[in-house]
Amino acid sequence: MNKISPKKLLHSKWTAVKPVNKEKHFCVVEVEFDEQGNVIRCLIEAVYNQNQYDIHWRDLTNPQVWRVGWQ
Repeated sequence: MNKISPKKLLHSKWTAVKPVNKEKHFCVVEVEFDEQGNVIRCLIEAVYNQNQYDIHWRDLTNPQVWRVGWQ
């Protein structure tokens, strides 16, 4: 399991284990929090073509889908 802190999500880098459409490397470009400090939105951007995707931030903890950093 990838351990991540919601406060350190912004600008973190990720590698998709199974790239789709040549999109392998991603960077978190936006994180929104509610009043209690819970993440309500996480936006990642592909480095290859700058496509952006909303994802649930806890999906990044799955090592079968994501790796921390660019590998």
